[in-house]
Amino acid sequence: MEPRRKGLSPFERYLTLWVLCCIAAGIALGKVAPGIAQYLNGMTIDVGDAPVVSIPIAICLFFMMYPIMVKIDFAEVVRAGSNAKPVGLTLFLNWAVKPFTMYALAAFFLGVVFRSAIGTDATDLVKLPFGLDLELGASYGAGTVVLQDGVKLLEVPLWRSYLAGCILLGIAPCTAMVLVWGFLARGNDGHTLVMVAINSLTMLVLYGLFGGFLLGVGQLPVPWEALVLSIGIYVALPLVAGYLTRRWIQKTRGEEWFRETFLPLLTPITISALLVTLVLLFSFKGDVILDQPLTILWIAVPLFLQTLLIFGLGFWLSKLFKLSYEDAAPTALIGASNHFEVAIATAVMLFGLSSGAALATVVGVLIEVPVMLMLVKICVWKRAWFRKPALTGS
Repeated sequence: MEPRRKGLSPFERYLTLWVLCCIAAGIALGKVAPGIAQYLNGMTIDVGDAPVVSIPIAICLFFMMYPIMVKIDFAEVVRAGSNAKPVGLTLFLNWAVKPFTMYALAAFFLGVVFRSAIGTDATDLVKLPFGLDLELGASYGAGTVVLQDGVKLLEVPLWRSYLAGCILLGIAPCTAMVLVWGFLARGNDGHTLVMVAINSLTMLVLYGLFGGFLLGVGQLPVPWEALVLSIGIYVALPLVAGYLTRRWIQKTRGEEWFRETFLPLLTPITISALLVTLVLLFSFKGDVILDQPLTILWIAVPLFLQTLLIFGLGFWLSKLFKLSYEDAAPTALIGASNHFEVAIATAVMLFGLSSGAALATVVGVLIEVPVMLMLVKICVWKRAWFRKPALTGS
């Protein structure tokens, strides 16, 4: 088990500020030097004539995911069965509830409440699904194949593109930062760590299944092979690399050096890679933000409500199933938190760096830290709710 964290570092505590700075830097880059961003975005691995993997983004996203995977202790995952009730409840929230409530909330607010504000006729250009070659003018889901700068793209309603990003967030449970949230809430660090590991492993199978299904329901169908490739590149590859690194360092340098020296170096790497990715994302989406600054708000509303809903449900069910506070707090926080690294990676790969789907996943990053800190305070405030009443003599 990893040592208890001392809380948020300044780098983590002000993540929202860094994200805002990267939004500004990305918008400025897109305006002042659009050729640089376009050149970087053109560095791709192609299948046929279709760009499938952006090399700069793939490098950044690998370094976002790799430090998280190094922290996984597979021995703890194996021992998780001895505490099956909180583990089962967490998995239930993450996979049986959260994907569907996220879809419902995002479809309602983006497709109904805010649709006129987003633009009833507003459209977005996204990548054609991997391995799919359609004629110009052909329909695919809610989109139409068009030609843009000599490349075939799919023109879809803008709100559906935002919906896709929300879906990808909703099916990506828990990040490594939930270790911090659990610690600040005085929860069970062992349970939190185990669930980070289990969620990373279950995502290898369930992320593609739920993603393919819900994107199809949202009329943004994506071939299964695209989701499998995405999970392979952005989850399986760093997972294997992290596992091998952990084994090698523990064998050659020892457990203490691994925990006390190596692990503290990783968090800045994760966040730095995330911030570089955001600069690239917003270098393409700057015009949308400047022309429609309320776009961030429209996307943030369903994400915020989803976070509150899953947290509240998790906290209430933990009480109902008589979990201790130490298990209840991380159970609720893990369900409320999103693995935004995977969501960003998948959105970029499936729909493109400049897509509305990618923008929606970035909004998830923007609200993550302040909202989760608020929920941590709620946990601590309601801690007495889980105390068993003292027995009184007759």
